Formats: sequence, structure tokens, C-alpha cells
Amino acid sequence: MWRGSKSTRPDRWRRVAHAGTVPMLALAAVLGACSDMAVLPISAGTGPNPTLPEPRSALIPTVNIAPAKGWPAGVTPKAALGMRVVAFARNLDHPRWLYVLPNGDVLVAETNAPPKPDDAKGIRGWLMGLVMQRAGAAVPSANRITLLRDTNGDGIADVRSVLLAGLNSPFGMALVGNRLYVANSDAVWSFPYASGDTQIVASGTRVVALPAGPINHHWTKNLIASADGSKLYVSVGSNSNVAERGMAAEAERAAVWEVDAHSGDHRVFASGLRNPVGLSWEPHSGALWTVVNERDELGSDLVPDYLTSVRDGGFYGWPYSYYGQHVDKRVTPQRPDRVAQALAPDYALGPHTASLGLASSVGTTLPAAFANGMFVGQHGSWNRRPHSGYKVVFVPFEGARPSGAAPVDVLTGFLSPDGDAWGRPVGVALDRQGALLVADDVGNVVWRVSTGR
Repeated sequence: MWRGSKSTRPDRWRRVAHAGTVPMLALAAVLGACSDMAVLPISAGTGPNPTLPEPRSALIPTVNIAPAKGWPAGVTPKAALGMRVVAFARNLDHPRWLYVLPNGDVLVAETNAPPKPDDAKGIRGWLMGLVMQRAGAAVPSANRITLLRDTNGDGIADVRSVLLAGLNSPFGMALVGNRLYVANSDAVWSFPYASGDTQIVASGTRVVALPAGPINHHWTKNLIASADGSKLYVSVGSNSNVAERGMAAEAERAAVWEVDAHSGDHRVFASGLRNPVGLSWEPHSGALWTVVNERDELGSDLVPDYLTSVRDGGFYGWPYSYYGQHVDKRVTPQRPDRVAQALAPDYALGPHTASLGLASSVGTTLPAAFANGMFVGQHGSWNRRPHSGYKVVFVPFEGARPSGAAPVDVLTGFLSPDGDAWGRPVGVALDRQGALLVADDVGNVVWRVSTGR
């Protein structure tokens, strides 16, 4: 071990794949011509009771990619009224996830997908490779965790250090006592840490292996610690869209694991969650919550990604059904017994928004309207026309439950007027001053949202 550190397409697509010479813009135009258009506004697919129209499937899926461009000079995202946004740190390498240490230091996972040789085979793999390239997600992984420190309190990091290097597509992070836990794409590791450290040179200890392999379709593994630090909860996405590789390839995937932080023993805490990513504790009830990326290729209006509490032993439908007990007829064999057990999620976040980041607002110094709820980073769609996501939103809570018919925009302006992606928000976290930090993996920036103009 190192130290420390989607089905068959028409013949014309087969010919295009073998030719390998079609310019990306031309390809996007051809694919766009075959795309369906949403018939419902994005608001219809949000809130506690989203509208779920009949599914629309097509031989060629909707592909509507916002090309990754990066931020023009002098341009930033747009914060909601009464707030301002500045770059906390620039010139990062695909920053995806954030974790704030008790002393205020900010950890950034600079990361991307690990090699997945068997996930790129065939027409589907070739097409998705182009999607990732156009979306800015095909760059090599930096495989490190960088520490950012603001020594003078001006809201901009002035110290930067590589805390851990040589990792394997790291993502989730959690500090428990003097151990820093890191979720790589294939395992959870722990490292010794002392407050103020800017570099860890000691070897890590593997806590538990995670599902990975030569496909590893949803590679991002997040984690969060229990209040007493004895348990880790780890999100593990599915190995496919709707189990088209068979359920054997999905063993212990599409789930949240509960892991003993000391022994590494684990169990599946909740299942049927296609791609759970962000994890957060709800402070009033103490319940675990997650945001989930739902399935693709059922049309631009299906299926809403969602925010939900995670029940011990709960089953949330994937792959057999979506949003509770709505059967996905593409899945074979059908499992009506499992569908009957499927729990409906708590709150819809819009179809194809790619909702990834999640942070409780407890402790925020943003305006009072954001005092109780969850911030959500929406990475943005590829399977919807028009685009959805590409912003940070807030879901207000009343007590321990979401309230309101739609989320509130917090940070927007990630898309240009021409539909290019200047940035794409991913992880979100509150810093020690209560401001909101947002990782932007296309702009290579961590943004900081605070009060004022």
C-alpha cells in the first residue's frame, strides 16, 4: 500500500465510434437533435410532492452537455440578495469535496475518477466518455487533499499546503479525535492528525475496503462520523444506471454503509439509493440525511434527484422502482416484493440536477432565512433539455422536516448566456465563521458566500 498519503445504439453510432473523428461540437449538435425536451418546468419536479409524468425512453438518450469553459476574468457566481461571494482559493485541480477542521482549516479533495477500463467499453462507454470530456470531468485525478488556511480572517486563504498525497480518488473526509478518515474510491483509510498540521507523512491504516473494480461506475465515496465517533457512515453509489450489468455487480452498492471506526466491521445501513453522495446530520432529530442522484434515460422530466432522511434498514427502490413505488419497467427480472417495500424520499430536488453537496445550515451567519435547513450543491445535468442544476440551493426546514414547495437559490450564474459551464458546484460546507464554502470543479475555485454586498 502507498503511504500517507447506457443498450445497443443504431449502426450509425457504431460507425461514428469507430471513426473517432467527429468534432465534439458536431457530435453534440447531432445528439441534441435527437433529444427530447422537458414539458414541465423544473419546479414541477421539486418539493415534497413532485409531479412524476409518464416515462419517455428513446434509443438514443438525451445528451445536453454544458461545455466546461472556466470563469472569464472578473466574472463570479451570483449570490442571493444580502450576500456576497468571493474566491476563497483559486487555481486548484478539480476540487470536489470540502471538510472544515475544528481550528478553521479547510480541507479540499482535489480528485477525479480513478481508471475504470471496463466502464468505457462499447458504444455506451464511448459516448459517456465524450460526455465526461465535454463536461470537464475527464482530467486526471490529482489524488490529494489540500489544506487551506485564512490567517488574517479576510475570507481568502493565504496558506496552502498538501496535507495528503498519493491517494486513490479521495472524496469524503471526517476527523474523529486524532484520526483523519478519508474515503478513497476503493477503501476508507485513517491517518494520524494533530491540530495545526499542514502535512501528514505517516502511513495510513486501511479501515475497510469499498466496492470498486474495473467498472466502479459511481466512484465517489463519502463519509460522515457519528456524534461519538464510533461509527462511520459511508455512501456507496451503484455500478450502473439501472442494474443493466446484473445485480451481482451491485453487491452492497446503492447503499449507505455503517462502519465500526475501530474494527472496520460494516453492515448495509440503508439500500436502494442509486447514488447517495452528500451526508449530513439533522440537528433536531439526530437523523442522517443524504442527497441522491436518481436514474437517467427516462426523459427530461424524470427522475427527480432528492433529499431524504436515511432510515436504518430502509429500502428506497433502486433499481426496481423510483420515488417510492413507481416501477421502472426496464429492470429485469421485476421484483414486486421489493417495490412494495420501497420508501418514498422526503423532498425532490428536480430531475437531473446532479445534487451532490449537502451541509446543514446550523451555525451559519448568513441571513436568518437560512438558519434552519440544508444547503445543496447541484453539479448540473447532462440528460435534460433544458439544463437543470448548476447552482447551490437551500432547502428550508421546519423543525426536523423540509418545508416549502421549492428550494431557495443561494448561488447561481454558473452557466453562461450561451449555455457554457463557467463552473460546476459540488461540495458545500460552513466555515468556522458560518460562511458557506462551495467547491467548483470546473472553475477550480472554492467560493465563499457571506453576508454583505
